[in-house]
Order: sequence, then C-alpha cells, then structure tokens
Amino acid sequence: MPRSSADLLVGARWRCAATEPGSVSDPDALDTVTEWVTASVPGTVGGALRESQSDAGRTKSVASASVESSDWWFVTSVATTDEGSWLLQFDGVTAFADVWIDGVLVASAESMFTPGEVNVTAGTGGDKRVQVAIRFHSLSATLSSRRPRGRWRSSMVREQGLRWIRTTMLGMAPVFGSVAVPVGPWRGIRLLDLGVAAVVSADKHASVHGTTGRVAVNARLTGLPASTGYVTVRVGEHSRQLAAVPGPDGLLEVSGVVEVSDAQLWWPHTHGDARTYPVTVETEGVSEHLGPVGFRTVEVDRSDGGFRLSVNGVGVYCRGSVWVPTDPVSLQDDSGTTRVLERLAEAGLNMIRVPGTMVYESDHFWDECARLGILVWQDMMLATLDPPDTDEFFELVAAEVTAFLRRVHGNPALAVLCGGSETEQQPTMLGLVDQHIPLIHSRLPELISEVAPELEYVTSSPSAPLEGDQLATHVGSGVAHYFGVGAYRRPLADVLGARVRFATESLAFAIPPSNAVIENEFGSLAVAGHHPAWKAAVPRDNGSSWDFEDVRDHYVHTLFGEDPRAVRWSDPERYLDLGRAAVCEAYASTLGYWRRPDSRCDGALTLALRDLEPGPGWGVLDWNGNPKAPWFILRRSAKPIALLVTDDGMDGLRLDAINEAAHPVVGEIRFRAHSRTGVVPVDVGLPVKVEAHSSLTWSIDSLVGRFTDLTHVFQFGARTYDAVTVTLETEDGEMVDEVVHLLGGPARPRERSVGLVATARNIGDDEWVVDVSTDAAAQYVALELQCFEPEDSWFHLAPNGRRTVRLRRTGQATKVIGRVRALNSHTSVAVTPPSVPATQSSQSKRTSKKTSATGN
Repeated sequence: MPRSSADLLVGARWRCAATEPGSVSDPDALDTVTEWVTASVPGTVGGALRESQSDAGRTKSVASASVESSDWWFVTSVATTDEGSWLLQFDGVTAFADVWIDGVLVASAESMFTPGEVNVTAGTGGDKRVQVAIRFHSLSATLSSRRPRGRWRSSMVREQGLRWIRTTMLGMAPVFGSVAVPVGPWRGIRLLDLGVAAVVSADKHASVHGTTGRVAVNARLTGLPASTGYVTVRVGEHSRQLAAVPGPDGLLEVSGVVEVSDAQLWWPHTHGDARTYPVTVETEGVSEHLGPVGFRTVEVDRSDGGFRLSVNGVGVYCRGSVWVPTDPVSLQDDSGTTRVLERLAEAGLNMIRVPGTMVYESDHFWDECARLGILVWQDMMLATLDPPDTDEFFELVAAEVTAFLRRVHGNPALAVLCGGSETEQQPTMLGLVDQHIPLIHSRLPELISEVAPELEYVTSSPSAPLEGDQLATHVGSGVAHYFGVGAYRRPLADVLGARVRFATESLAFAIPPSNAVIENEFGSLAVAGHHPAWKAAVPRDNGSSWDFEDVRDHYVHTLFGEDPRAVRWSDPERYLDLGRAAVCEAYASTLGYWRRPDSRCDGALTLALRDLEPGPGWGVLDWNGNPKAPWFILRRSAKPIALLVTDDGMDGLRLDAINEAAHPVVGEIRFRAHSRTGVVPVDVGLPVKVEAHSSLTWSIDSLVGRFTDLTHVFQFGARTYDAVTVTLETEDGEMVDEVVHLLGGPARPRERSVGLVATARNIGDDEWVVDVSTDAAAQYVALELQCFEPEDSWFHLAPNGRRTVRLRRTGQATKVIGRVRALNSHTSVAVTPPSVPATQSSQSKRTSKKTSATGN
C-alpha cells in the first residue's frame, strides 16, 4: 500500500545499531549503545552499512557474517499531537522481529514474508514524541537452537535449521557469493492515525467473461464518519459507488464489483498490447491508487507430459530468465527494477521467474511487469530444504501465500504459482523413495483452490508431470532444470535428445562482464580465472570440487580446440573472449533449437538474468544491468518475428520463419551463400506470407531448388561455402530480421586481420549508429564503446558483410569512441569518427591489415 497523510512515519529518521545476541531485551536499555548508523526504512542493515561507508553499489562492502551474528535495532521517534488509536502496519520485517511503541511490546514477527498489523493506543494528548523500536534477533543465534531434522540434507546451504525459518536464501548459500543476509524492515512500515482518512488495506481480483471485465475490490478505510455512506471505485473510465459499512475492527469496509464493458485484453508484449486499467478508491479527502489490473485468461496444457502456456487462448512460447533483486543488499531499487524490466521487454523476452531462493518482489515490480507485458512465474520462497509438516509451519506459509495473492491477484502478469525451487529435485537426487511432500503436494494446492482457484499451480521447479512415473530429475517431460549443456558438460547436441518441454532454469555459466567493467572493478584483465577477488564471484555449488568457470573452460576446449589455461597465461583478453564465445555458442545452439516449432519445447528461462555482485556470475546482465555477450544471443533468439537457421545434419540447413504478432507478415525471404573470397554463388528470393501466431519451415535446399551441401556434410571435394545470410523484409522494404550463419563449426583459424572497419554516424536528434563491415567472414564481432551501448554485438558477418548497429547513450561523450574486434582476428579496429573522409577510412582499413598479430 502507498504511504498516506495519515502515516506518522512519513519522513521519519531511522537509525540502527548492533548488539550482542540477547544482551538488550527492550529499548529502555539502548541508552548504553553508542555506535549508531543512519538507516533507511524500508531497507536493511546491509544497505545502512553500505551507505555509512560511502560505498554505494558495492555489495562486497558488507560482510554477511557480521550481519547475521548480531541482534540489530532499528529506532525512530516521531511527533504527534493526536489522541485515540493508531494502526501499526508492516509489510515485511525479517524473521524474528519484535516491535515496541513507546517501550511497549506490541508485535512480533516470525516470518520475513508475512505482513502484519496491530492496533495501538495513543498517548494522553499534548505535544509528544512516539518512539518506534524494532529488534531483529541474531539469525546465527536462532539457528543454534536444536530442532528436528528433515528427511534429507540440502546441498545448497550448511545451516539445515533454515528449513524451520521463513527467510530468504540470499546470504545463506555459497552460490550467491558474498551478498549479505538481509536483516531489517525490508518492506514498508506505517503508523496510521485512525482519525485521518486513509485506505488501510485493499485487494482486487480481475476476471474476464466474454467481452466484459470484472474487478472485485475489497478495501478497509479509516478516519471517515459512518455517515459517509459510499465510496467510489474507479477502473479506468468505469466507476461504481459501493457502500462503506462498519467492520468488526471499527474500520469501514468496502466490497463490490466494477464491470468494464468491451474490456480490452492484456497480452504478453510479444503477442499483443499489454492493456491495463488503473484502479482507484475515492471518497471524502481520500483518493488512492490501488495499482493496475488487466483482463486475460491463462491456461496450461499438460497433455503428453508437456507444459504449454496459453494466454487468451493463444499458445505462448515463454522465454526469459530467472530474476534476482536489482539491489540484493537493500532490496530497494525501483529505478533499477524498471531499467532491467524495460531492457527485458525490449529484447523480446516475455517471462521472468522469481525463484524460491530470493524474495517476493515489490508492488513496483508487479506494476512494471503488467505495464510492459511480462509474464511472471512465481516460486514460493522454498528451496531444496525439507519443509516441516507441522500445523504451526503451515500457518506461517498459509498467511504468506494468502497475503501475497491478495496483493497481486488482480495483476495480469502473474501466470504461474510454484511450490518452490528444487523442493522435489533435492530428495530425488538423494535417492529418497518417498517423494510426497505434504506442504507442496496437498496443503498448498488446497489453500490455493480456495483463495485463487483459477491460478495455475506447479508443485516445484523442476517437477515431473502429474501423471506417470517420471522423476523431477528427468528433463524430457514436465518442468525441467536443464543443465546438460552447462554444468554437466554435455555436448551441444545433447539438447536434441533431451526433449525438454519447459525449462525454468537452463544454461548456467560463469559469464565474464565486458573488459571495461573488469578493468574498472578488478584493475586488470589478468585477474580472470585465478585471482581470489575474481574467483569469489564465480558461482559454485556447495561442496563441489569444481565451479562454473571450470564449466566454461571445458566448452572453450571442446568447441574451439584451445587449452584455456595456456591461453589465460599468455593472453588474458583472448581467454576471456574465448569464454564469452563458448557461452554464446551454447546459448545459440540450445535456444535456437528450442525455439523451433517442432522441438516441442514451450518455454526456456536461463539462469540468470543479472549478477548479484561484480564478476563472472550467471547473469546475462552484469551487476549494473549492462549486457554481457550471451545477452545478444538471447535477444536475437527471442524476437517475436524471427528467422532461425539451424543445422539438420544430413538434411543440411533448415530455415524457420516465426511470427508471434497478431497480424500476418508479408514480404520476401532472401537467402545468400558466400564463398570464402566473398563471391555469392547462391542468391535466392522467395515471396512469403507468415500468418499471425504461426510459422513456416523450409530446408535450404528446397528453398534454393537444388542440392547444395552448404554444410559440407557429404564432404565431396573441398568446402565451397563459408557463410550464409538470410533476411526477411516486408513489402515496404523494412528489414524485419537478418541471420548470418557461419559454416564449418566454431573452431575457425585466427587471421591476422579480417578487414574490419567501423564508422560512427549521427542520424539526427542525438541518435548514433556504427556501420561495421568486413572483408572476410568475421566471427563474434564485439563492439566495446565509451558512453554508448550497442543495440547488437557478438554477431557474425559474412565475407564482404555489413551491419548497422544502433547505439544508446549511457554517458556524456560528444562522439563515439571505442573499438571493434572479432574472435577470429588478431587485430581490432578503432571506431572511425564521422568527420574522417572516406579515403582516410579506407587507408585505416588497409593499415589495420598490416598491424602486428599482437596489436590492439
């Protein structure tokens, strides 16, 4: 809920301090504490310590052990002149917390994820200050108490007692690096004056019946005289007056339905417009926005072991990534959340999974997903541990689920609610025979059928189909975590036989950020692969003898035939580029196959969207939200209107044209084959119409009209072709998509120079592009620029190929400065400013060919 004028804590100045566990039992004894830190609420201890060290943005500045080993106090005082009653509300405080008002203990919280409220009697009048104090018990001390063991031990964490505590895995699992344990009032706190008009709480539920949308609203209000009688609830341009009646707690209650005629449907942005309607409550002195609603239907087809999501009756290929908080320290970053979600939508990705290892996201996150047309797969905050089968534990979880669904039920982005991350997989991998987990298999489904019966529920991620004898570890049916390509070092062709139907996690690699970021954060590229500061950020499974950088190095060796250790010693920059390229190959091969209409895969989410800290994390975006190399592969594979070129073995190359839009695409597909010298012996155009929500498939030989052996699979004589280019243009000549596919596999000889040239142009209104061209085939062309971000990078160019890349300004530079390099070229080239004459540009091109093999 938003803050209102009735909230006494608006503008309050908070401070926090650490005490020895159990040494201070009430706020009266805090006078002996001398070391206080200014704090923000909502916020965490980690966020307060980071700000106090003037090191904003560096998660490494806060040690997790120092946070969890102490009790922490958050204290403020506010002025009030009112008598009567107040209502204390907290949306989220980390587990185990006690709250005092003026020295009186008024509330305790056992769960990080359950909101609470309590009526508080105000003072006796006069100008006075009210103290609010919150004590957060030491998590380490809490975990030291003995409790019954689970049926299995989680391999993710050392502290098995976490199974009893409703808290996040952030800061507790080695796989998340050095991120601190969240401690503090991480969601909003309000102290409402019950004499001032305000909306105390509200929930809404949207549904669509034919062409009519229905929004059911329940709200509680304070500060209004009983004579007010009615409250106006607005849904867009539609409104209805609802009766406000006294409730059992003395507040006014409003309940009713607003109908929206000719309701426009909400679609994932890849399939249509994400239409939402704002909901507001209005009465005397009160007008509060309750967030957006959207009208859509979501259904899942689980037949034949699959998991096919349909929105408004149209099948949706779900693609995206696993979400992590954009600020994992303070857990407060609305602007960063918006930037990352907007980037996600711009890239053609349409689903985010919030995993059971993190936290339930903010109202701002949900509002932005609704606005941008992004579906959300929401895990319960359960992961790998055996959830206790006690009534007390279920009551905590039930309150958590109920509060969450009341908060987001009207939001159209919520597509799936899941019983947690690897909650089934962990016991399966440990060989346990009894796979029944009462919480997720019976008690949660019963609760959800009462609270949100239309919501799609999945027992766990991953999970086997509801029927059959498959296990959660099997990837060919149900919901899978697919790491055959990745952690288990299977060849890229493994994806063909894996038969994945829906992957909610996949493709985990330690992905290096850009060279500029590495130099800025670590001082030198030479740290890669060995330095303790670098290795601390490399993801690793608890207890494993390897990490995900070892996985990346494995694919460097198998795909490119180079020894990554030897390359790292002699050429750290080359070592990093080979690693990036290996990950790109894995992404392109796996995601390209899954997107094919005949793959039977209906969803693919990568692990993960963003890094939690500086370094080579799982994220396709670095910790600042900047793209890493495979981001561009993910982006190209996710286009709503896309061309796919894949290798079908003895059948040669295959071409798929996919159209997810609500309108047909009419135009021409053009196919060109390039020889190594740049000659184009094959150039074929084909008029095409791809209907809405459909696809077309050809073998390249059938498109060309003859046998070509483009991939040299028959090996008759010497290889003839070096690359192919396929384009799709509309009837108006607009380029819809372009794919360059290099032939002969990823292990290509490294040339002295491939003849790269890069020229920047201003195209008006401070918009810039870079034209990149090449003489020979260029493999993984990467643009690294100052103060500008390329829309595309890590792409291939055919011989004599050219690509124009749009830029996004990220700094204050007045011209484009940077370099362009290719994996198969010893030399890189500087971006030529637009003022350089064409003749000079040509001279630069010739000079680049003469540069020594070790030059930049």
